[in-house]
Amino acid sequence: MTLATWLTVVTICVLGAMSPGPSLAVVLKQTLAGGRRNGVAAALLHGLGVGLYALLSIIGLAAVIKASPVAFGLLQWGGALYLAWLGMKGLTSKRRENGNLPEVPTTSSAARDGFLVVFLNPKIAVFFIALFSQVVGVDTSFVAKLGYAATALVIDGGWYLIVAWMFSNPRWLSRLQRHTVWFERLFGAILVGLAGRLVLGILRH
Repeated sequence: MTLATWLTVVTICVLGAMSPGPSLAVVLKQTLAGGRRNGVAAALLHGLGVGLYALLSIIGLAAVIKASPVAFGLLQWGGALYLAWLGMKGLTSKRRENGNLPEVPTTSSAARDGFLVVFLNPKIAVFFIALFSQVVGVDTSFVAKLGYAATALVIDGGWYLIVAWMFSNPRWLSRLQRHTVWFERLFGAILVGLAGRLVLGILRH
């Protein structure tokens, strides 16, 4: 692993992590609904999921998924349905009669959502196959492969930790939480839209 090659991987992973999409919506949703702890849990498990996909891509298992239309299709449909389910939960969110915030999600559910939004997105496997096919060869050591996967994990988890930390700042978290129901519905609409986009993409193929 040369420095130039590693920096190339870092740059691409940073751009991929910062791209807005369902992952950002899920981390923000968990942060605003459950506070910093939930946001951090979602961020950490999201990073773990990305690191796992990166490692699987490097050692070739993700290529098997890509080569199997059935496995790839099942993951696509699973991802679309999961996003739609999360979105519908957000769209139907209601403030309690006593004026309190909606039921706060548990830390374990935040961690689950952070991981599954990655695991049920086979496009991440395709992304890493495209990336690592350019830098990983037959002479690449196992330590270097682990280094590439760890790079993806740290960058992704680090970015979403920053997001969770910023949006859970006590200075404005209480203000944001006053409008949690509307944020839940907004993120729900975004997730449903992304799920619909995935379904259209599946049907076109």
